[in-house]
Amino acid sequence: MKKSFIILIVIALLTNVVTVMAGKRVLFIGDSVTDGGWGRSGGLMKPSTERNQKDLNHIYGHSYMMLCAAKLESMYPEAEMEFRNRGISGDDLTRLEARWQEDAVDWQPDILSLLIGTNDVSYYLERHPQESFNVQQWEQRYRRLLDRIREVNPHVGFILGTPFVAAVGKIGSAADYRQRTELIKALDEAVVRIAHDYNAVVLRYDQLFAAQQTLHPSVPMNYWIWDGIHPTAAGHQLMANMWLDGFATIVASL
Repeated sequence: MKKSFIILIVIALLTNVVTVMAGKRVLFIGDSVTDGGWGRSGGLMKPSTERNQKDLNHIYGHSYMMLCAAKLESMYPEAEMEFRNRGISGDDLTRLEARWQEDAVDWQPDILSLLIGTNDVSYYLERHPQESFNVQQWEQRYRRLLDRIREVNPHVGFILGTPFVAAVGKIGSAADYRQRTELIKALDEAVVRIAHDYNAVVLRYDQLFAAQQTLHPSVPMNYWIWDGIHPTAAGHQLMANMWLDGFATIVASL
């Protein structure tokens, strides 16, 4: 009886996803963590128009995005969902804004997954400006990007990831590492505020990676994030697991 009940629940969940997500468009956008070399970019900061969008063997790259799309497409082929990776290595909010219309708004996604912020901090630290990082302004610009998507699709679902950093590699040994962590934390808090106001799913990737030190105390952090910013294959799988949980939350609310 218990086994039959579980089977009925699984069938109901499968049916709900196929029904709710039929033909829906899911867009992943952000920086190199999402990019994963999609479209045979070779790791270069190529715009979408210069990437191979016909080679289905490399269309998603090798980041958490690919793991998420592959999982959902294999589980729910009848839903015929469409996925796009529009992460571009090196992007900060300014570069994202410049291509937002073409890579995000024009496609009119039904679910938009955004992860941005680590390069904003990197570029700021490289320039060493006299003024402080304007988190409030960054947050306002972030919100305007989401507003532009809502203008073309008022029912869009947002999945917002928090940027993260780890004390490993060149990043972790840098003299400005402490300042970097403080800025990343400020952007994390901004993303959480935005997610609350936009009824979005927020993915605390920062907390996800920090928790691994407690869950696996004998495993060094570079097992998950190899250079302080970029996840390893294992790290991307952790992100994909969290993202898929967030996706399930959105589907359940539709």
